[in-house]
Amino acid sequence: MRVATTSLLLATAGLGLAACAAEVQPLESAAAETAPRAEPVRYSAQDFFATTSFSLAAPSPYAFSPDGRSLLIASDRTGVFNAYSLPVAGGEAVQVTSSTDNATFPISYFPNDERVLVTYDRGGNELNHLYVRERDGTLRDLTPGDRLKAQFSGWSADGRTFWVATNERNPQMFDVYAYDAATYQRRLVFQNEGYSPAAVSPDGRYVALVKSHSSSNSDIYLAEMGSAAAPRLISQHQGNVEYAPYTFTPDGRSLVYATNENGEYNQAWTYDVASGARRAMIEADWDVMFVSYSPSGRYRVHALNADASTDLTITDRDGRAVTLRGVPDGDLGSVRFNRDETMIAFTVASDTSPSDIFVADLATGQARRLTTALSPRIDESQLVQGQVVRFPSYDGVQIPGILYRPREASASNPVPAIVFVHGGPGGQSRRGYSAMIQHLVNNGYAVYSINNRGSSGYGKTFFHMDDRKHGDVDLRDVVASRHWLAGQDWISDRIAVMGGSYGGYMTAAALAFHPEVFDAGINIFGVTNWVRTLESIPAWWGAQRIALFDEMGDPASDAERHRRISPLFHASNIRRPLLVVQGANDPRVLQVESDELVAAARRNDVPVEYIVFPDEGHGFLRKENRVRASEAYLAFLNQHLRR
Repeated sequence: MRVATTSLLLATAGLGLAACAAEVQPLESAAAETAPRAEPVRYSAQDFFATTSFSLAAPSPYAFSPDGRSLLIASDRTGVFNAYSLPVAGGEAVQVTSSTDNATFPISYFPNDERVLVTYDRGGNELNHLYVRERDGTLRDLTPGDRLKAQFSGWSADGRTFWVATNERNPQMFDVYAYDAATYQRRLVFQNEGYSPAAVSPDGRYVALVKSHSSSNSDIYLAEMGSAAAPRLISQHQGNVEYAPYTFTPDGRSLVYATNENGEYNQAWTYDVASGARRAMIEADWDVMFVSYSPSGRYRVHALNADASTDLTITDRDGRAVTLRGVPDGDLGSVRFNRDETMIAFTVASDTSPSDIFVADLATGQARRLTTALSPRIDESQLVQGQVVRFPSYDGVQIPGILYRPREASASNPVPAIVFVHGGPGGQSRRGYSAMIQHLVNNGYAVYSINNRGSSGYGKTFFHMDDRKHGDVDLRDVVASRHWLAGQDWISDRIAVMGGSYGGYMTAAALAFHPEVFDAGINIFGVTNWVRTLESIPAWWGAQRIALFDEMGDPASDAERHRRISPLFHASNIRRPLLVVQGANDPRVLQVESDELVAAARRNDVPVEYIVFPDEGHGFLRKENRVRASEAYLAFLNQHLRR
């Protein structure tokens, strides 16, 4: 549920969108307005990023401290993400780690003391290690070595062991190790031979594995840890069906898993480990995003991806829903239970308010706010709510997206617009707070966050409509959205395209393949040469490469098509102003992708601006860099879209 004031790179993504569209409020017409709307209070990028980001520690039984008085959280209060201890009774968070360069995120308290597990990479290179922050404040690397990636995989039910997956033995595969929580001694409990470890049972007996066959077909296997026996297939099926584990039940008797075998959307089912019996758990007209449990299993939490919003439900063993009071409008997420299951912590976020942390007494349902993330410089009433809006694309397919309308926009005062394209392929633009988007809207730009065909969240048919048609059918949706926006009486004829990662590719592709459609483009670490990008996918992607190559095409056989859809090889067509922003340490979209596009576009004698952050990767985590990037976006748009 979206909480009301009285009571917060791929998934499967249908053609049944027209029916959904009937539930969406129609676009407000500005034609009947007799006077311009009031100008909003204008805020700078500095104002928006004076907001403090808060998030709870990774899912585990130990997000609360052993004494129950504190919560383990992440915050960028200093400008760099670090781990903090937040008093449950209220008050200032106490800094636990003190990184000044690498974003550091908390994983878990230890069961019986205030040692903390944290993770960080180096400058955005995505090669995370797992560290323990000892009681004296020192950090110890539990996964030392070069060029390896480590992932926390959970705690045992007794708290004596935790599991870690690393690719140190084989860069393409993650093995699972059991670590002694007292001594940090470890032992190999699962040697991987071609799977993706996804969940470990609380008793440490089983690890659930995924094996991808294509972007639309996968299987789940169960392996007995420490055994030489081959993993056993538990998802026998015919045709293209996706399976993936959510979690084990706390007693370890069942695996909860996702499958789209029975319809367009991911449903949640259970598999009894002993008997092999399967049972439907959650069936809905949207994807089940996740399923989790309280430590004893007394409570279950699940969420639906309901038309780009999170619809979350907490139920007890009898199936009764928990009702929360004192929670503002928004999406609830990241539910964490204390040790005795009398209290939960969770986050609430909305289009106009960043994620804040709340706690609630489960006996009464009464919630209390612990943080206020939005900058005190900003009046939330000056910000705008997004509206879910669909339009018919070039072939009549209904395309969903989130539309943000500036407060001052009217028929007598039309505003320029931006088509914002999400990452992926296969991502989704969702409801929720974005300082970048709100900054642009506050400064007079309409933003339409398009979920072009191929986006997740709208059924498997819709998701696969762009398979091996990237830079074609999905790009034509983006072009069609420009023409649709221009038909709104409160939007001017000046429209830009913008996006990051795959959305950056779509931006560059729009300027190269449809050079007269958009008036400017902002490419944020976007792919420009698919031949090189697909050949340089990081080794640790492992089985993900199979699904990606199935969707995009294998570079060994489809290089000609990849060259045909790569903007770099058609950059001579670019005629409109271009801003490119890149992280120097990006392991997914190498800096050379942006370097070469910028050089080629500049040869066309068109305005090209280029910003490289030397301390960022695939996404910008340092607050000063996010501010600089947002300032650059606005200045560029003001120069090229304003008349």
